[in-house]
Amino acid sequence: MIKQFPSDEQDVEHRPDESPSNGDERSERKSSSRGPTATPARKKRRWARERAAQGLYQQLMNPIPLEQLESQFMEDAFMLRIDLELFRRILRGVEKHSAALDAVIEPHLDRPVDELDPIERAILRLGAFELMHAQEVPRAIVINEAVELAKRFGATDGHRYVNGVLDQLADDLRPGEPARGR
Repeated sequence: MIKQFPSDEQDVEHRPDESPSNGDERSERKSSSRGPTATPARKKRRWARERAAQGLYQQLMNPIPLEQLESQFMEDAFMLRIDLELFRRILRGVEKHSAALDAVIEPHLDRPVDELDPIERAILRLGAFELMHAQEVPRAIVINEAVELAKRFGATDGHRYVNGVLDQLADDLRPGEPARGR
């Protein structure tokens, strides 16, 4: 099942130094130079990762040809608002490299990869794929995005597990790249 996303009007972000209670700030941001319908690239990438995680989960639960999976997702008009290139890159890359991804993830697990909760497995594969094959994305962002996905879709404390596994994996895959806060 695909969760629906809020409309732009409901999804206005507030900076820590701003109060979310003032409606004038909301209208000011909506009429910014980007225009009222512009969606920041950051949100498009986050939404692409969310949809990719859903697709990876669906593939674990009921494998179908990747082209069929993509076309199912493309039936939803919301897909026009996401970073389609990133969505496709993740789906295709994880499918192509799933055995290698599982092999690099498993040493950091407390159980075999096949025993993981399917959504956590999908999110860990997504994070491992980006750590291995998207060097342009900083490790802190890869881990943070995966943790947010686990918070949204995973079990109650699944995000902590995902964070720990990906942090250890990032130490192995990107030893020269500093971790956030270290």
